[in-house]
Order: sequence, then structure tokens, then C-alpha cells
Amino acid sequence: MRLQGKTTLITGAASGFGKGIAETYIREGAKVAVVDLNAEGARAVAAELGENAIAIACDVSQTDDVAAAVAQTTDAFGSLDIVVNNAGWTNPNRPLMDTDEATFRKIYDINVLSIFHMTKVCVPLWRAQGSGVMLNIGSVAGIRPRPGLTWYNSSKGAVNIMTKSLAVELAPDNIRVCGIAPVMGVTGLLEQFMGAPDTPENRQKFLATIPMGRLSEPRDVANAALYLGSDDADFITGVILEVDGGRTV
Repeated sequence: MRLQGKTTLITGAASGFGKGIAETYIREGAKVAVVDLNAEGARAVAAELGENAIAIACDVSQTDDVAAAVAQTTDAFGSLDIVVNNAGWTNPNRPLMDTDEATFRKIYDINVLSIFHMTKVCVPLWRAQGSGVMLNIGSVAGIRPRPGLTWYNSSKGAVNIMTKSLAVELAPDNIRVCGIAPVMGVTGLLEQFMGAPDTPENRQKFLATIPMGRLSEPRDVANAALYLGSDDADFITGVILEVDGGRTV
């Protein structure tokens, strides 16, 4: 029960890493707002998680949606201690010149602008209550980029440096900001990252670049988020924790 009494909001929580984090947080005693553009999926996950979870439909690229999600969370739970900015998007793996401007903007709206919106809404709340934790799900793509994902890589580089800068500026307010950088994971975006069907042969090409020989799983990211969100990490801020089986070594 390492998160007993904590209230949390997790974006992109209807599936993948976000769902794994939500399940772990509930198990560890937190109350969880399952936030996702997929309203039906969010409701299904919240129902699985039980009475300490609520579902909120939200487009994280829209400031009004983000503000409403935070308000619904605080109305339901009375406070907000931890936000996990997990929602993300990518272009399919392809030559950089093949990605159009609309796709580029969507990547940045979901991966980067969403954190700006969440920061603007949450910081006043956390300053008033004297504490808060923001966890941003970045990627090893922002540290050691793969060809074919240039625009996605750059968005995750922005997430990583934004996390560090937020941590430095908000530390005097007792607000911690940390990042988690997973390697390619078993999520709904896997084939987008591959740019090909998820066959054993195609998967092996990517596994060969990961020293520990497997893709990341939701539980790997969830365990990192558990530690960084808990009071065990109360002196940890500004880190980008690589959950990557050694890929960035």
C-alpha cells in the first residue's frame, strides 16, 4: 500500500502502459482517474478497477478538456497528488519526408502540448496544497533515436528536457517532476513503431537492439511509476528513468 491516501490522474489509461499504471496504483492504495480519449475504454478499465477509480473522457491536446479532467478528479477525490502524462501518439515508422504537417502537429499536440496544458492547470493547485508529483512518460526514442521516427523522436526529446526544466523550476514549491523512458513496448502503438506487421521476424529485428532481449511490458513502466510517485522517491526529481533493458547503455 505504498500509495495509500494518494489521488491520481493517469492519461491514456484505457490501454497499454496507462492501464498498467492504473492497475498498479489501485493495488497500492491510490484512487485513480482513468483518463482517455476513448471514453468507452476508460469506463471499462475503471469498472475493472473498482470503487476507487473513475473514468473521464478527455482530449489531452485541448486545454479545456484537461482543465475539466482535473476538476472532475478533485471533485471526486477531494485532492490531486500525482498526475501521469502517459497519453502519446506516433507517426508510422517511415522516411521523414513522408510525414505530413498534420501528422507532425498531432504528434506534438498529444505528446508535448498536453504536458503544457496539464502543468498550467495543476501547478496552481499543487502550490496551494504544498506538494504534487508529475510523471511524464517519454521514451528512449528521445535519447537514442531510431531511423524512421524522426518527428516522434523529437517530441520525446522535448518531453525529456521539459521534465528536467519543470523539475528545477518547481522544486522550491515541493513539486516533483520525473520522466520514464521506456523502450518499445507491447502496446497498441507497436506496429506503428515497427512500420510493419508484428510478426516474429519483424519483432526480432528490434529485439536484437535490446540487450535484455525483450520489449517493455506495462508492468515494467508501472513499477517505475510506482516508485517515482511514492514517498519513497520524495527526494527524487528531474530524473529520466530508462526502462529499456539496456538499450540506451
